[in-house]
Amino acid sequence: MTETILLGDIGGTNARFAQVQRGKLGYEHRITLKGHDYASLDAAVAAYFQQLPEGTPRARSACLAIAAPVEGDRVTMTNLSWSFSIDRLRESLELEHLLVVNDFKAVARAIPEIAEGHLEAVGGGRRKAFAPAVVLGPGTGLGVSVLVFSEGRPTAIQTEGGHIAFAPSDKIEIRILELLLAKFDRVSVERLLSGPGLANLYETLAVMHNRAIEPLRPEQVSARALDGSCETCAEALERFFGILGSVAGDLALAIGAEGGVFIAGGIVPRLLAQIRASDFRARFESKGRFSQYVSNMPTLVVTEPHPGLLGCAALYRDADG
Repeated sequence: MTETILLGDIGGTNARFAQVQRGKLGYEHRITLKGHDYASLDAAVAAYFQQLPEGTPRARSACLAIAAPVEGDRVTMTNLSWSFSIDRLRESLELEHLLVVNDFKAVARAIPEIAEGHLEAVGGGRRKAFAPAVVLGPGTGLGVSVLVFSEGRPTAIQTEGGHIAFAPSDKIEIRILELLLAKFDRVSVERLLSGPGLANLYETLAVMHNRAIEPLRPEQVSARALDGSCETCAEALERFFGILGSVAGDLALAIGAEGGVFIAGGIVPRLLAQIRASDFRARFESKGRFSQYVSNMPTLVVTEPHPGLLGCAALYRDADG
């Protein structure tokens, strides 16, 4: 009988699950749940199993990608109040095999699996085969990972690059940093490049312009920016893309990302026209003496809807030999 494998991509907002038959590509029976609706990961997985069509084979193995550092047995999520033991989770779900990985490690491993039609170039540059690549994605948080190759075989590397310090690029961003330092002990790039980060940008820019601050959710900031009803929202979204370009360029320099810089996550793929019209690419290339070096590196937006699930399937195949 063919083995059924549970796949999970669990972020700070959504918990996406699917299943795949061992040896097959892609996935089936995908269901997305809201993480905050469940007290624990065990409960979310149980809810997923309950929603499967009657007669669907029960998975006895799993690969789960979690928005958190994965080191040792205990995993504590960064932007969701779930904490669990990998061993105890495997037992409670009655799994024979359980692989738990960082969510953006899964996204990075998915890159070689994604069709070219789901990669949208922003700016110039050309990918070098089997060269290192950077993957980053603003969502509830900011995920960052690295993809490298050894003898043509891809290896995804977990990082917490979303928590590097924010480096301002002009006087406005210096003031943004000063205002955020009054709110946070340390200002990482995730404090600006995420859903909550977009809201932080809106609020700090409103303060700088002496404008009234409304309690806007991130999706409201982007919506008002797009429909032109809020000047501060529009400035926040423009600043968001500029900072994203600077951070992506810094990460590209740090690892020599001649294999490309890939932008995933829940925000940017929905805003392709806006990132292309922004100064994202100009800021990406603005690296002084190394501007020419990074200008040769392509920046691509990942429009594959569920790269984390594809990456989980690939990582399970890698571990399975």
